[in-house]
Amino acid sequence: MLSLILLLQQTPELPILPVRTEVVAPKRNPTFNKGGTAKKRVQGGNPRTVGGILMFDGAMDGNRQVDPQIAVGGGYVLHGTNSGLLIYDKKGNYVDGVPQKEFADGIDPKLFFDVNNRFFGFDLWVYWDAEKIKPVNLSFSETDNPTKAWNTYSVSASKGVDGGGIGYSRKWVGYSFPGGDERTFVMKSADVKAGKPATVYHFAGSLGSPVLNQDRNDDLFFVELTREDIIIRRVSEGKDGVPVVSSVVRKPHDFKYFGSPPQATLQGTTVRLSSGDRNPKNLIIQGNSLWFSQAVNVEGRAGVQWNQFKLDGTKVQSGVISHPSHYYMQTTVAVNKRNDLLLGFQESGPDMFVSARASYRFGNDPLGTTRSLLNFMEGIAAPPDGGAWGDYSSSCVDGDNMLDLWTVQTYGNEKGRGRTVIAKVVMDSKMRDRK
Repeated sequence: MLSLILLLQQTPELPILPVRTEVVAPKRNPTFNKGGTAKKRVQGGNPRTVGGILMFDGAMDGNRQVDPQIAVGGGYVLHGTNSGLLIYDKKGNYVDGVPQKEFADGIDPKLFFDVNNRFFGFDLWVYWDAEKIKPVNLSFSETDNPTKAWNTYSVSASKGVDGGGIGYSRKWVGYSFPGGDERTFVMKSADVKAGKPATVYHFAGSLGSPVLNQDRNDDLFFVELTREDIIIRRVSEGKDGVPVVSSVVRKPHDFKYFGSPPQATLQGTTVRLSSGDRNPKNLIIQGNSLWFSQAVNVEGRAGVQWNQFKLDGTKVQSGVISHPSHYYMQTTVAVNKRNDLLLGFQESGPDMFVSARASYRFGNDPLGTTRSLLNFMEGIAAPPDGGAWGDYSSSCVDGDNMLDLWTVQTYGNEKGRGRTVIAKVVMDSKMRDRK
């Protein structure tokens, strides 16, 4: 009886409805570079194949907080950082680039390619505007060609804090951020792709971190992790097309590790770097499963913990990647339609500088296991002032074939500042036979 009472206390009355709506009209860019009038940003390229893996340079002008992101589809790689947006073809050749001010300005981009509706999206957070409305600028391409037209929606988040996350399903785009009484809002994918004035549905509090739903599913999911439980909230279409929270699942996650990762050490310096936090940088639904990774405290060092859950909160598998003296930080995941997994992250330690890494597994590998590390780029120097280090990394599936896996990671340049490398991992027999 006591357990039933506790369960009823934890389960809110459903459905949960938005508390406020507003209609936001977008600003349209006729092309990515505003018909050639936008300021040009030229960065990266230089494609090369190393150990059978295509790699090329991304943004090269970063500081210690590059915050790199990528999304892949329509034959292109869209790359974002705190300094702006870049487009490459999938062979690694530079196509175009603009500073973030060409998309209404902001920092902390999160990128996605909607594999069902076939359009790109990203957010930029402005917290220094004179009007103090702290707009979240959400930009969406009208097609799967990012060089063509874009529409930007500025949504006020006056009490919010930067560091939000973005997700999608076949019907919805969702956004959550820290701070304020209303920390989650949802918009219709069809409206934002078409560049129509869009209704923004605001929910009280936070629904959790939004999920990138690669399945052909209309519902949008949000995930919250507590010390003991995983909470999965499902947003569905309710009466008159209004999004509603239709279900809430809460189950023990039984993580082996959940402590926040300690700061990382580097060669030849007392400077220590932030390793990230235990909250996932991205979450993916693929094959009716939820996938994500975390940077956690593994025996006193930062390590990578990755997870697969069913959508009812049942754990399928977890794994841990760690090192006896090195730190693995800023991790993200990519999953393809065969449930092959790529884990991107960065490595540092007392005998090395921040370097770009990944690990991988095939969908039929033994549960909880990963294969060898992929060493993309070696760090050259330590940052002079420590502290935060590129709060994010990014990994994603190729939205065209749903097979190839991509990641962008940061490494320390000759001044110890963030430089990025983009890598394409083809999950084929060569990768399977790799030692």
